[in-house]
Amino acid sequence: MMIAALKNLCSRIPWCEPGVLESVLELALEIAREGREGRRIGTLFTIGKADDVLAASRALILDPLAGHAPARTHISDPDLRGTIKELAQLDGAFVISEAGTVLAACRYLDASVEQIDLPLGFGSRHLAAASISQRLGVVAIVVSESGVVRVLHGGQIEATLIPELWLLDRHHTQLSVAAAGAVETQRLGAATFSLSEDRQEPY
Repeated sequence: MMIAALKNLCSRIPWCEPGVLESVLELALEIAREGREGRRIGTLFTIGKADDVLAASRALILDPLAGHAPARTHISDPDLRGTIKELAQLDGAFVISEAGTVLAACRYLDASVEQIDLPLGFGSRHLAAASISQRLGVVAIVVSESGVVRVLHGGQIEATLIPELWLLDRHHTQLSVAAAGAVETQRLGAATFSLSEDRQEPY
């Protein structure tokens, strides 16, 4: 299952916070599914080692996210998520810390493709994501204008996500967890009932 694969990826990265990765993925999938103003858009997120990413990139515009309190620019803030969807229409990458704070938007990543081995057909956004993930060890998430989301780490594509299939996978996981909880509750209830019967004293 895709969710399990992404949790496995996060478990291999010492600084990775599963909640942050999932929040960024959900936002990326929303952008892929919804687009903006009736058209598909593409964008790029980097997660982790934000200072290194900032040092290896440059601003394309005056950064609208600069100077705000970290609590106002956390990836879980609903108001920020709307802002990011608007800014995603512009070129450049979003830089997100390990803790989930979005530190910058519209960054041009200094990318080298010398040691990057991606399949033919991927554009500059994927190459930049592969390069920065390989050089710095960050997680990069690319939203393609085709409506597909890809997760990269170490210069490699770790997952390819289609929004509708992700939603189905997540729904299936939630149903499985709920079913497992119901079975466990039923089992504990039966065990308690049996224990109560065993404790009854004969007349």
